[in-house]
Amino acid sequence: MTQLSAQSIDELTEQATQELNSINDLESLNQWRITYLGRRGTLTSVLRGLSELDLEQRRELGALGNQAKNLLDELLAQKTQEIEQAQQNRAFARDRIDVTMPGRPTLIGRLHPTTQIVKEITDAFVSMGFSIVEGPEVEWDRYNFEMLNIPEGHPARDTFNSMWIDYRNQAGQQPMLLRTHTSPMQARVMENNEPPIRVVVPGKVYRYEATDATHEWHFYQIEGLAVDEGITFADLKGTLFEFARRLFGEERKVRFRCDYFPFVEPGVDMSIDCFACQGGDNSCRICRGSGWIEIMGAGMVHPKVLSSVGYDTDKYTGFAFGVGPERVAMLKYGIDDIRHFYTNDLRFLRQF
Repeated sequence: MTQLSAQSIDELTEQATQELNSINDLESLNQWRITYLGRRGTLTSVLRGLSELDLEQRRELGALGNQAKNLLDELLAQKTQEIEQAQQNRAFARDRIDVTMPGRPTLIGRLHPTTQIVKEITDAFVSMGFSIVEGPEVEWDRYNFEMLNIPEGHPARDTFNSMWIDYRNQAGQQPMLLRTHTSPMQARVMENNEPPIRVVVPGKVYRYEATDATHEWHFYQIEGLAVDEGITFADLKGTLFEFARRLFGEERKVRFRCDYFPFVEPGVDMSIDCFACQGGDNSCRICRGSGWIEIMGAGMVHPKVLSSVGYDTDKYTGFAFGVGPERVAMLKYGIDDIRHFYTNDLRFLRQF
């Protein structure tokens, strides 16, 4: 052990100061503190050796030793602050935001265009006194066909291209399917309510068919039903004319033609003039040159449908209609392919 003297204390202080000046991280700084100022550190050991000296030397060297310890403690505090400040500056430089750079746009969610048009259509009918109801997408054959005047073996069943559920009852029948239209809610609503009835039923339907610019295997449909005393075909036409006026404006042309639907009699289809070609292009993918796009089928509720739920057909009459929201959106926004609604292409969806 080096003999304790004023020179040895000065040399130890100088050595510790030089090592401290070369340190640039907190881990090394802590190790330096343990080496020189810890309980078993070099300077601490020197100060403990004062007890072996005589009184005069203890006074002199003790004062020098305390000065050295105070100096190193002060240098340690300064170095700690320097290193922490340097680390903070590096972090700031790394995470610095250049306020002169263009900001990052915040992506804002929005409703799908189909959802928007469904809401717009239902709002139009709600303003005319209709209520909104919803029904199951997995439906029984009884509601989807039989109570709508489409019994088993009826040729109209072939036009729906049904997607049946892999389930059989005790009789071996397959009575469950993905609903092919929202019309089953006609029977469900009338079965549980007495007239007057005015409802619209938005929802998704499913059909096993090929897709093209105007057809999809799954799509939305909005069913409408009104039943009361004294309802006539004029009420149906007036309601649908008002609907077309509210959604497309008074300049849009509307056409009614006779059509067949098993659950209405008489039945009609309602078409609106083609937005793409105005009827002058035989190669038009939307109207195929006809100049018209069918957007809904409608008619007076068939007496057999009314009687199937226990209504007096001599007292009550009604009308029903079914509209395709995607086709309405195609007309309203000039969309030329119904498949765009289901491709999840953000370039398309962000336009609405």
